[in-house]
Amino acid sequence: MGKYVVKKTNTGFKFDLKASNGEVIANSEVYTSKAACMNGIKSVMTNAPAAAVEDQTAEGYETCKNPKFEVYVDKAGEFRFRLKAKNGQIIATGEGYKAKKSCLNGIESIRKNSDSPVEEVE
Repeated sequence: MGKYVVKKTNTGFKFDLKASNGEVIANSEVYTSKAACMNGIKSVMTNAPAAAVEDQTAEGYETCKNPKFEVYVDKAGEFRFRLKAKNGQIIATGEGYKAKKSCLNGIESIRKNSDSPVEEVE
């Protein structure tokens, strides 16, 4: 099982969702408070399991309703995803992947690990 790791930054709090092998599979924005960061984790737990996948790399792709994972290509030509909550806010993003299949595997890993425990680090 994975875990959410909550960290204090210079400007607030953020979380990383790590898979059981310790790899970071998603990270959050920086929140102004720890409580807001914890709400972000709850939002991932709630939204990730049932979120549709909107593949924006496919020609003529169909827009999905939120919550959803958006798959896109970044400026470096790598495949990325972002998880959007019901209200359209981005609650987690993934790293860049060379292959779309790896990006989709990252999304599945988030679904699988979405109910992981929370750990706070100094």
